[in-house]
Amino acid sequence: MLASATGRSCGYGTAPTSSSIPTGAATPYSVLYPVGSTSDGPPFGDASADARIVYQITSVATTAEQAEWMADKVRAGMLARTVLGYTYPITPAGYVVMSRELDKEEGVTVASGVYSYVQRFAIEVTTLG
Repeated sequence: MLASATGRSCGYGTAPTSSSIPTGAATPYSVLYPVGSTSDGPPFGDASADARIVYQITSVATTAEQAEWMADKVRAGMLARTVLGYTYPITPAGYVVMSRELDKEEGVTVASGVYSYVQRFAIEVTTLG
């Protein structure tokens, strides 16, 4: 979903590889990290359970402007809506996404000439049953 929304590659827990689609390891890119989850109501997996799952998305770039541009694209991809729902759907097998929200935004930082922009998003899901 992030690669579609941004038009740039996204790695899972690490930088994308040179063979990642659509742009390989070229900057800017994003990295998705699972942070954790909490459940509401009965144990998750029960037919009426809900969960709040938090992901961190780090946009990585060679300039502060690129990092901010990428973070804007990530934010739009995660939160943009149409009349029918989210512009870029997330469809986990066996679950329905009820909502998404920006949980935390840390902005641009730089280390050794690499710029990054950290955002955390919470996704609320429920089981299909």
